[in-house]
Amino acid sequence: MKLGFNLLLWTTHVTDAHWPIVEQLKATGYDGVEIPLFEGDVGHYERLGRRLAEAGLGVSGIGVMAGGNALSPDKAARDAALAHIRWLIDCTAALGGDICAGPFHQPLGEFSGRGPTGDEISRCVEVHRAAAEYAARFGITLAVEPLNRFECYFLNSAAQAADLVRRVGAPNYGYLYDTFHFNIEENSITAVIPETIEQIAHVHISENNRGVPGAGHIDFGSVFTALKRCGYDGWMTIEAFGSALPDLAAATKIWRPLFAAESDVYEKGFTLMRQGWDRAG
Repeated sequence: MKLGFNLLLWTTHVTDAHWPIVEQLKATGYDGVEIPLFEGDVGHYERLGRRLAEAGLGVSGIGVMAGGNALSPDKAARDAALAHIRWLIDCTAALGGDICAGPFHQPLGEFSGRGPTGDEISRCVEVHRAAAEYAARFGITLAVEPLNRFECYFLNSAAQAADLVRRVGAPNYGYLYDTFHFNIEENSITAVIPETIEQIAHVHISENNRGVPGAGHIDFGSVFTALKRCGYDGWMTIEAFGSALPDLAAATKIWRPLFAAESDVYEKGFTLMRQGWDRAG
């Protein structure tokens, strides 16, 4: 099991200016970082990846559906979605990462007024199967992320995500288990772990208000125990959000301070995960 931290707490585009933050995360004890893939070119991520490797840090990539829509009846929109996912894969490969994660099934905040249709599921399977085939060339696993009902309509629950993974049927395609979203959507955020462990490819540790892990009401101890008992041995990466970036704060609906300092998030979060995992049965 590896402990990571998502740099979306500070930025949507990691540059040399953020290196002191990376060094602080390394000094805290993290095994790696999760790099937002929202802009830039492959060359930028190659340079960043070399620097991370020299620092002895692992890496994963995270992105959203910024171009196209894998669910659309319009082939041009589906082709654009596949092109964007391939770009995410290229950037993750340039970083030296082996996990590319995110809600790359539909654009955020777009709704149809109903749940997913059979045709939409079939279209997404086709796009994501092609994306998984492309990712396999680089040894990368795709981890599609279910979001809560207020952010998307296509993929909300662990059962839906596991079903999508089975339909795609690629060994390097799974789903991202996120405690924040499942705290909203699931009757039990721990029961779904043994039920879908074969489909879980990545884990986000996020508090119920997306602030400091351990400061809210999510029972992380039970989450760690369920993951450990099921033999999970991948990344556990903290995802938290603040108000430093107005556009990102608006997108994540952060309207008030959730912590006194960013260091509270990564220091207390690390202790929660490290000690919690060690104590897990």
